[in-house]
Amino acid sequence: MKNLSETWFAEGYIDFELKKYTILAYLQEVNRYFDENKLYPQLSDVIFHYNNLCAFRENKQILQQFFPKRLSKIDQQRLQLLYERMVEDEGIMQQLEDIIQYAITCITPTIKSGTDIYEFIEDKISINPIGLIPLDNREGYIFLSNGSVHQTRVYQYRLSIFEKHDEKYRALKTEFIETRKRSLVHTYENLKTELLRSRGELPNPAVYSVESSLSYPLEETLLPIAKRRLVRYITKAA
Repeated sequence: MKNLSETWFAEGYIDFELKKYTILAYLQEVNRYFDENKLYPQLSDVIFHYNNLCAFRENKQILQQFFPKRLSKIDQQRLQLLYERMVEDEGIMQQLEDIIQYAITCITPTIKSGTDIYEFIEDKISINPIGLIPLDNREGYIFLSNGSVHQTRVYQYRLSIFEKHDEKYRALKTEFIETRKRSLVHTYENLKTELLRSRGELPNPAVYSVESSLSYPLEETLLPIAKRRLVRYITKAA
């Protein structure tokens, strides 16, 4: 998928019809992925652009203070120079405001479509501890099952906490280990026993089963949503 640049609405020739085509073409591609239940990175990307547009519309005078930190210093300086040039031309500023308002109007239903799919899929995911969970559950294993397929993907996970803008965030890093068959004989408890026997780096790990009742694209949808659900589950349990 071809992504928009962070400052697409203010780059090059600022023309309403041209920028209208740009945003519509971008959203058409995003929605095509959503139709296939593929949410990432499209959902986070379209939300990023929505926030960019809202920030510019609401605080046009101090660009480098409110634009997302994803922008480089060079981008911020270029935007500041661009703003200083545009503020002297009321026609350009009006065009820019029309572009931004139109883009926000178009992006809003696309974000709702993506978040509706996210919430539907999240509701189909169940999480259960396998055996006893140690007090320190920041590191362990995930048994991820996608729909009715009798295959379980095994991941090692590590939960970390970092601070950003005086707020604490939790991130779950996963590493794929292997795929195991699951059956009445090969239960999650059996898989856990075999896993601990073959991997000794975590002597007393937390192990969770994460199951989806329906099948979804793994990397683009199920795994990212499952990781976010597990972060909340672990945090709540703590």
